[in-house]
Amino acid sequence: MVKVTDFDVSESLDNEELIAEYLSAALEDENPDVFLAAVGHVAKARGMSEIASKSGLGRESLYKAFSPGAKPRYETVQKVLGSLGVKVHVSAT
Repeated sequence: MVKVTDFDVSESLDNEELIAEYLSAALEDENPDVFLAAVGHVAKARGMSEIASKSGLGRESLYKAFSPGAKPRYETVQKVLGSLGVKVHVSAT
């Protein structure tokens, strides 16, 4: 019998280049929930306590803000992105 375990993508996000590529790919998806989930995965990879401290947000509120189906405020997303050391860029296609 084959045992299947859940894959936690946050365990694979271990360097800056991979994180940037992951967030960029998620941002290209039409569904905004994909990007929000990706931000949550990266925050988890970096450590929610550290992100909470850097962003000035509560750890529990971060978990709630980036849980499936949540609709975090723009300001929350910006604070978390800033604490992750990443920026979102817009360019003409």
